[in-house]
Amino acid sequence: MPADGSGKVGRTLGQSWPGDAEVGDWTDQYFRRTRKIVEKFGDVTATYALFMRRPVVSAPRIAIDWLNSIAAARGFSVEIDLRYEEGKWVGAGEPLLYITGPLSKLSDLETLLLMKLGPACVAAYNAYTMCADLPKVTFLAMDARHCAGTEMAELMAYAASVGSARARRKVGAIGFSANATDATAHFFGQSNGKGTMPHGLIGYAGSTLRAAEMYDETYPDEPMTVLVDYFGQEITDSLAVCKRFPERAAAGTLSVRLDVPGSRFMEGLDPAGSYAVLERNCPTAIRGYRNEEELRYLVGAGVSAAAVWRLREALDEAGFPAVKIVASSGFSPAKCKVMAEAGVPLDVVGTGSYLPDRWSETYATADIIEYDGEPRVKLGREFLFRK
Repeated sequence: MPADGSGKVGRTLGQSWPGDAEVGDWTDQYFRRTRKIVEKFGDVTATYALFMRRPVVSAPRIAIDWLNSIAAARGFSVEIDLRYEEGKWVGAGEPLLYITGPLSKLSDLETLLLMKLGPACVAAYNAYTMCADLPKVTFLAMDARHCAGTEMAELMAYAASVGSARARRKVGAIGFSANATDATAHFFGQSNGKGTMPHGLIGYAGSTLRAAEMYDETYPDEPMTVLVDYFGQEITDSLAVCKRFPERAAAGTLSVRLDVPGSRFMEGLDPAGSYAVLERNCPTAIRGYRNEEELRYLVGAGVSAAAVWRLREALDEAGFPAVKIVASSGFSPAKCKVMAEAGVPLDVVGTGSYLPDRWSETYATADIIEYDGEPRVKLGREFLFRK
């Protein structure tokens, strides 16, 4: 079942994950040597504890699916004791799961198993906090362009769906409703990816309005989101598109998307103007201490809280209250938290910034804690014993 509980079942295992024949090429050499030694001197039943050094949200399905597929290919059974079901909060150092099986079959799988567990759990944690901080905002997963290959893209999309499902359960958040690519759309209960237009289409059309017209002619029956920052005329171009498509604007099938680069302010704003916008709409957001990063998210260049509020003001003043605002550009957990504190009137956030930004935090660890049922682990890791 997908993490969103939709009932739509997709692929259970990434097509590009190494199969049994490729494990030897991708695992650490000392595990291959261990396997050969164990095969020579006698096998034992080993129990591994898998854990992480920081709090995470459990996202083990891809790792478990892969392990089961390798066990089937090798003709052995593996016992999996999952201590934290998918979507559960896991404390630092707490074993997420125990796996038990013949050491000769498991020893060379450790490296690849950890690859599939740690990054997904951290990304799920990030996605959860983002969705929980902005519970009334719909999120679109746009992680693929930030990933190092298709395997990572599958892990990250899966993680977003897990974190999102937790936020729905815990705080009633809308969460991630879709993603940008067909290959991982099944994690969100979708048959295909979602999205409308990139900056390249605006450049091709020669104007924001013409790009919107082209899109409307090609996809007349679909909702339309128009990217409005290409020419630095976010308000001017947004209103031009709304006036050109009044039926869409009134029906709520038209959205405008802000993706202002951090090198400039949105049309009509500067630091002083940004403070004034927040003073009108959410004065408490700029009271009290703010660090440099938080101030940038509130009143700085790029897609700031002030930019979103100013665009909403302009749309409402022009008589387009049903037109939605979509935002992208670096919506990380930290940025989402500040946006929530500013009460930004966002409808949709497109982001891949739930990807872990400190990769060292994604390292999962495995230790053998039992040999033929006898507890034994390296000194200092006794906390991993089963309780």
